Amino acid sequence: MDDLAEDACVQFEKYRNYLRFLARVQLDRRLRAKLDPSDLVQQSLLQAHQAAEPFRGATDAECAAWLRKILSRNLAGALRDFRRERRDVAREVALDRAVDASSARLERWLAADDSSPSAKAVSQERVLAVADAIEHLPEEQREAVVMRYWHDAKLSEIAAALGRPTSTVADLLARALKTLRTPLSRLE
Repeated sequence: MDDLAEDACVQFEKYRNYLRFLARVQLDRRLRAKLDPSDLVQQSLLQAHQAAEPFRGATDAECAAWLRKILSRNLAGALRDFRRERRDVAREVALDRAVDASSARLERWLAADDSSPSAKAVSQERVLAVADAIEHLPEEQREAVVMRYWHDAKLSEIAAALGRPTSTVADLLARALKTLRTPLSRLE
């Protein structure tokens, strides 16, 4: 492996949990038995590595946008293959927008003043750190956080989806937020 390819590998690897988080947010829970977000991310990172040389981005934000685009295409392709429907370009465009919206929502959740290039770099690092922290939560806590804060689901809806009482879901969310405080407090 040459130095350029090795640098690209390292550069893209730091986005793994961020991309997995975006794939998880976009992938319907009922399809996860057939489509694993980790598989979609692995395929996306492989494609990014193979196409690293033509990538001309200079910033982390440009790299993240390029990787989101690759992930969106892979997610659309996997869903299309799973559903065995003909290609619908309108749906793919909508999926691109949905992945971008999830990323923007994650960035808004952190709400930083991005007036300078250094502030933008710090903001991008915070986005990656939050996605990483969420990806390390236990499965049920992660699902509850995603459903509550990215899909705006009510506790009763989350409880129904997880097959748990509402009080248990409230406890899951409380434990998840408590767990997230430690890694996120380091960002301040």
